[in-house]
Amino acid sequence: MKTDIEKILKVISETKDAEKLKGLIANAKRLGEKAVEEAAFKKLIEILPSEKPGTVEHDFWKTIHAFELALTEERGKTTRLSRTRQKVTRVGEIKTLNDWALSKNKTEGFEMLLERGMPELTGEAIVLRHPSVFGDATRQNARSKLIDAGVNVDNLT
Repeated sequence: MKTDIEKILKVISETKDAEKLKGLIANAKRLGEKAVEEAAFKKLIEILPSEKPGTVEHDFWKTIHAFELALTEERGKTTRLSRTRQKVTRVGEIKTLNDWALSKNKTEGFEMLLERGMPELTGEAIVLRHPSVFGDATRQNARSKLIDAGVNVDNLT
């Protein structure tokens, strides 16, 4: 017989309802069910982007949604990355990721995602997962940033 947690995790894996997932996250947080909270969060950021799964663009928007959800939770009010969204409108996701990876500084989003145990959502990780899209310098800089931050880059691809 399945446990209640296993049943909930199955529901999470099958749902495409963002509001239901948000409710599950809130309930899991209230009850201290970390596994349910994490599974619902990961599923939520997987379904929020409208771009095709597996693309650089889909991965990019997963990151943006994850960061916005984290900031919203932290600040207690809906938070959008307005400047990032404006930049994407001007130059696109790939150029934005390229700029993040080549920047000498780590972004606030990079640090926050690492603090929350989500290195796979950093822009640098996206660059490494899509090597054919980015140049050698971009990939090397992304790799170096992650390694310098203590991330095992072999687990990100």
